[in-house]
Amino acid sequence: MKLLTVNFLTCAVKSCKSSAASFPLHFEDAELEQREIGYNPTFLSNILPRLDWDAITTTALELGFTNLPATKPEGRFETEDEHKVMRVLHTLLMETEVIEGKMVCRNCGHEYKIKEGIANFLLPNHLGASILLSVGPSSVSQSGVDVVY
Repeated sequence: MKLLTVNFLTCAVKSCKSSAASFPLHFEDAELEQREIGYNPTFLSNILPRLDWDAITTTALELGFTNLPATKPEGRFETEDEHKVMRVLHTLLMETEVIEGKMVCRNCGHEYKIKEGIANFLLPNHLGASILLSVGPSSVSQSGVDVVY
C-alpha cells in the first residue's frame, strides 16, 4: 500500500463519518519497503493541491520521515531546495509501501490490517451499515431448482 493512498482514506465505521479524529488513519507495527520508481515531477505538482499536508506530515513523522517541511511546497520547482523537497515527497508517497501492519482510527480505535501490501477495509456487521431489502414472496424454477426472492 503506497503512502499516497493513505492521504485519501478515512475510517469506514459509520459513527466516524462526522469525526475529524477519523482522518488520517495512523500506522502501527508498520513494515515498510521502498521500491524505486521513476521520478515524475509533473505528477507530483498535479497531486500536490489534493494532498492534506497536515495528514502527510503526521504520517511521515509516525513512520520516521523527518525531512518534510512544515508547510506545503508550491510545486513550482524554481529552486534547488524545491527540487529536493519534491524528491523527498516522491520517495515518501510513491516509493514507500506498507507491506504489513495496521492502520488505526483515533476516533473509534478500529484497526485495519495490512497484509502483503493490501489493507482490509471490510467491517464486521456490527460496525458497518446494514442493508435490509424487503421483496415480496415469489418463486422461480430454473433447471429444477427453486429460487425464492
